Amino acid sequence: MSNRLFQSVIHQMKDAVGRVIGLIDENGLVIACSELQKIGEMRQGVREVLSFSGEVAVVDGYTYRYVTSGVKNDNIIFVEGTDKSAEKFAALLAISLGSIKKLYDEKYDKASFIKNILLDNILPSDIFIKGKELRFNSDVRRAVLVIKFPERTDFSPYEVLQSMFPDRAKDYIISVSEHDMVLVKEMSQDSDMMKEAESIAASLYETLTTEFFVKRVSIGIGSIATSLKDLSRAYKEARIALEVGKVFDTEKTYISYDNLGIGRLIYQLPTSLCEIFLEEVFKKESLSTLDHETLGTVQSFFENNLNVSETSRKLFVHRNTLVYRLEKIRKLTGLDLRQFDDAVTFKVALMVKKYLVSKPTKF
Repeated sequence: MSNRLFQSVIHQMKDAVGRVIGLIDENGLVIACSELQKIGEMRQGVREVLSFSGEVAVVDGYTYRYVTSGVKNDNIIFVEGTDKSAEKFAALLAISLGSIKKLYDEKYDKASFIKNILLDNILPSDIFIKGKELRFNSDVRRAVLVIKFPERTDFSPYEVLQSMFPDRAKDYIISVSEHDMVLVKEMSQDSDMMKEAESIAASLYETLTTEFFVKRVSIGIGSIATSLKDLSRAYKEARIALEVGKVFDTEKTYISYDNLGIGRLIYQLPTSLCEIFLEEVFKKESLSTLDHETLGTVQSFFENNLNVSETSRKLFVHRNTLVYRLEKIRKLTGLDLRQFDDAVTFKVALMVKKYLVSKPTKF
């Protein structure tokens, strides 16, 4: 917080108090005072005495009290005198300066500014102006990762992430709920940024699961934000990546918006349209008649690029057995998965079915 603002407030209060009043910082340095010549003096040992005595301490004819702002106490108010009036003045000044400090920090704190951008709590026209006030580098590109923790953990997710990304000048940890954290990470300008973001996500997942024993943590990655106003878009994309990944890529530990593929398209379709698609493509209940083994065969067939020989080798079955299973699917559905167009239709249909079963919440 600007020392000039503290000094302005104390200067306005000095006549009402009628005593010497001032403020010292975490090092014991007087940073504001009603008597200007005292600014720059050192008040050694005050913090130690105050820590030992509690809320109020008296040292060398002055009454001291921590500034009350609801956060860590770095600044200490002092009032000339050791009587009850000095103690009351100190209490009032501590509360007043603390409230002013809190409002100032909320207005100018960078993390709060980033959070307001993510949640669309600031007008786009104000982002550039406020970013300039806070001295954000407009040329920097940033990645936005949403980390979703399980409902119960033995630690504070916010504090853990803060310890993992301690560079407060470049990286920001934002808490959007008790279990959802956002990492806004400054990227290296000469690298493959999306690849770097995925590497960060992989490392983050590894650390959380091995060192902190977190289960079911999931990470969504938005596309790279090229400006401050793009952070909101990247945040929404990361949330969508989490939701779409929960439906179509359940085995992945992290997923990026840029790699959602067909899943992103299906996610944006209305459920009524998806239901019509399934009814038109398949015969009545033909898809639901396929057993688990058959669906596993189909999945392997897709993973091996519709190659019958390679699929039969991976499944440890005879080639003719695989052909028989594919023929069974053709008779049930009318789709020959050995034909590319039919295979694409069947693949999309399976994903649509998954989507309809899950019905994810949209953002």
